Amino acid sequence: MKSYNIAVLPGDGTGPEVTREAVKVLDAAAAKFSLKLNYTPYDFGGDRYLRTKEVLPESAVGELRKFPAILLGAIGHPDVAPGILEKGILLRLRFELEQYINLRPVKLYDERFCPLKDKGPNQIDFVVVRENNEGLYTGAGGFVFKGTPSEIAVQESINTRRGVERCLRYAFEFTRKRNQDKKLTLVGKTNVLTYAFDLWERAFHEVGQAHYPDIQRDYAHVDATTMWFVKNPEWFDVIVTDNMFGDIITDLGAMIQGGMGIAAGGNINPQGTSMFEPIGGSAPKYTGQGVINPLAAICAGQMLLDHLGETQAAQAVEAAVIKTVREKIKTLAAGKMGHSTSQVGDLVAAAI
Repeated sequence: MKSYNIAVLPGDGTGPEVTREAVKVLDAAAAKFSLKLNYTPYDFGGDRYLRTKEVLPESAVGELRKFPAILLGAIGHPDVAPGILEKGILLRLRFELEQYINLRPVKLYDERFCPLKDKGPNQIDFVVVRENNEGLYTGAGGFVFKGTPSEIAVQESINTRRGVERCLRYAFEFTRKRNQDKKLTLVGKTNVLTYAFDLWERAFHEVGQAHYPDIQRDYAHVDATTMWFVKNPEWFDVIVTDNMFGDIITDLGAMIQGGMGIAAGGNINPQGTSMFEPIGGSAPKYTGQGVINPLAAICAGQMLLDHLGETQAAQAVEAAVIKTVREKIKTLAAGKMGHSTSQVGDLVAAAI
């Protein structure tokens, strides 16, 4: 029996509720496919910070580095100032664990939940590969004359050949493995960001031409991409882009696939510890009510299984999610699903 050690960070707000259902479904898949999943919980989040004034203990990153995968619920607490937990937990783990890929499948399971006219599952099925360790999110920059009428704020986008190229190589490999349209679209802004995206575009074509001649290369400006997401989402197979643009377009992607309740993502270190999460927030206003949609967290668990190489188990979870969404769920919105949070978890687990 294969055995895997998984760190679990339920986090804040409704995070523990959706994480509980994700673990329930993971256990159902593990039982069916003879896997042993060993969970180690960590209480990192807002409540711990308010209690100890410590975002992450010094030992945290080293401990988490021992796990192949982390399941994260949500980070964000109404009594903690914005940025403290996000930078101190999410960004710190992404950077220090070198999770240099943010992987976001955008896949519609039921046309009832798509806000786009005449678009269904056949038209909305693509993946965004977002660079996750560089760009504007490195925190490079600063203030001059802060708090005065002459104040200057500088935020710099850091793009290295190493960082860009490893992201591109991952995206090309993923496109090849996905084996659908075998088309990779670079999303950028070459007409304005002429330094950063000159590097991205040159590396894109050099790597593609030299090592991936079987993959069709395409380019789109980020603003045009947001239009095509709405008008012609079927044009996309795999997208690769930088940290900031990836952050923005994946939220639009979540909406066209049905909303935050179904959208999951992975922070990937192909040679180290990867972290999987629902991409929505902690939704504190729904905490403890049993109405939050756990499907995004369950889909994060499916991505975790796939990352571990347990393809059959991952496929079984996705099939169970599709069956549940199409046959049992009224809407994907919190409080309107027709079932409680735990009941949705039960339905998916039973479908496995």
